[in-house]
Amino acid sequence: MAQKTSPFLFPGPVATAESLSILHLKRDLQIPTILKARDEDDDGYSEGKVVNTRFGSFPHSTLIGLPWGSQVRASKVDTGSRGRRGKGQEKKRKREEPESAPNKAPKLEEEDAEDVNTPNTTRGEKEAVTASSGFIHILPPTPENWTSSLPHRTQVVYTPDYSYILHRLRARPGVSIIEAGAGSGSFTHASARAVYSGYPEDVEFTTKRRKIGKVWSFEFHEQRHEKLEKEIQDHGLEDIVQITHRDVCEEGFLVNGVSPNAEAVFLDLPAPWLALPHLSRSPPPKTETNGSTPCISPLSPNAPVQICTFSPCIEQVQKTVSVMRNLGWVDIEMVELSQKRFEIRRERIGIDNGAQKGLQSVPASVEESVARLKEVEGTFKAFHESGDKPEPSKKDKGNPNNRDRIIESLVEKKVYKEGRLVHRTEPEVKTHTSYLVFAVLPQEWTAEDEAKAREKWEVLIRNEDEKAGGEGEVVMSKRQMKKAARQAQKEKAVESRPEKAIEAEDTPGVDSMDVKD
Repeated sequence: MAQKTSPFLFPGPVATAESLSILHLKRDLQIPTILKARDEDDDGYSEGKVVNTRFGSFPHSTLIGLPWGSQVRASKVDTGSRGRRGKGQEKKRKREEPESAPNKAPKLEEEDAEDVNTPNTTRGEKEAVTASSGFIHILPPTPENWTSSLPHRTQVVYTPDYSYILHRLRARPGVSIIEAGAGSGSFTHASARAVYSGYPEDVEFTTKRRKIGKVWSFEFHEQRHEKLEKEIQDHGLEDIVQITHRDVCEEGFLVNGVSPNAEAVFLDLPAPWLALPHLSRSPPPKTETNGSTPCISPLSPNAPVQICTFSPCIEQVQKTVSVMRNLGWVDIEMVELSQKRFEIRRERIGIDNGAQKGLQSVPASVEESVARLKEVEGTFKAFHESGDKPEPSKKDKGNPNNRDRIIESLVEKKVYKEGRLVHRTEPEVKTHTSYLVFAVLPQEWTAEDEAKAREKWEVLIRNEDEKAGGEGEVVMSKRQMKKAARQAQKEKAVESRPEKAIEAEDTPGVDSMDVKD
């Protein structure tokens, strides 16, 4: 069976049939759509499968094969009753029928009259005709676009949050990540792209040994788990993401008795402190294990583990931090992210540039919008090539107060080029998502590991006044030398205690309790 390539990993140069694409209507409005070459649902459109938006109708035939980022004009499509009525329902009447003949029997359209005695058949698709209602842009499916357009089932981890989280978790190709509380799947798609290092089937055909990255996702809610599992399969990520329906606070993070060997953990749970005891390299305190069944840890034994918890309330943060300290997590830190957008616009001040009645500042048609873009881009291009503003033409050097220029400015007024170009941030932060708590669980370090490390890397100590004689020497300040001397004196005193006790036992009349250090 051939491996299905995910469009989130390899979208290709153009939009193809049976693949996911994002229709960008405006900055805060995007629609995910799977492009279909044929109308399998038989919606009744002669143009085939059609997606209807506030900016017009767009047949899938006009979207398939376009390069990503292309601007698509709307098409003339009958969005009324075509192919949507049964045999017993009332047919569509002509609009041109005069009102002066009230007793005249209503006459059906020719197309509807034919449908009365003929069964429903598949209509042949016709070529779409361009309309003037508006346009959209077709974008590739990326985690950023998917976060802006996905169906919300729970609170979503947005791009500013998960980009910072993946950076702090050190997510990279080949890493295993545990995600508890998948929800709508925003962080799932982003982490799958971050850890992707190839499909498991590709390892057999490569000579270089590499580690395959994987996302071990857990969801407690059954319906959300089923919907997310279907989305992962439709997006071709089932070999990178493994979703399990489970309550991790009670059952832990092992999947069929197999350890994920995770190096990073992300907990989006209402009570993350209940899941923390399962994220350790030693058995939980309440778990009773027999001597024959060893404890299997879900964490990697060969590397330190990074963790992040996503909590909306500060009380959750306090309890999580308290449990982390008791379980041996270090470098605990809380972070809150605040996002602000920059708005770029032209500021018009004065009587002529204020809000005027009947003044249309937005383009009235697609042609006018495209003409504005070309004019603005031409000005930018001239500025970047020469470094100066474009010189005004002879027509612009005339008297602006004469009658012809005034009439021309009233008729052909370009409001979009008037005023001062300014950029401002949002006055208020609208997106408080949650508090992020980061911590690190160090790798287990035994006395044998310490002895091997000291044997392999010998540490030579020298004073500040001495010159560096070789590699591996450590410069110590006077304060550090005093501290090292006190430590050496304590160790020497501990080593000499058994010898003094033996001498006291051999000496008659001397009690061992009288011996002082």
